Amino acid sequence: MNEPTGANLENLVLGDLLAWRDARLDRADVFYWRTAIGEEIDFVIEARGKLVPIEVKLATRPRVNDAKHMKIFLDEYGNMCRPGLLLHTGERVEWLAPRILACPWWKVL
Repeated sequence: MNEPTGANLENLVLGDLLAWRDARLDRADVFYWRTAIGEEIDFVIEARGKLVPIEVKLATRPRVNDAKHMKIFLDEYGNMCRPGLLLHTGERVEWLAPRILACPWWKVL
């Protein structure tokens, strides 16, 4: 299997998130988050009053630093958030930090 690269992987994830959103009976929104100083989260799902931040990284072995913006987002929105999801190109499912789960993109989509 050929691995998608950069924007291709983000677009693959976005397409799947939009299909999931459109198939739901109850409303869900998919958007992104960016601060004035450039911190950003690729996708944020808002459903049932909760937020789920999702980062997409082209890394086979993600590190805590790959989730630095997610930590900021989770701290800012606190109890409004479910744990964040960092999708990557590797094989392992693991907690990178409290409330940040790293998972291969192909296990989620």
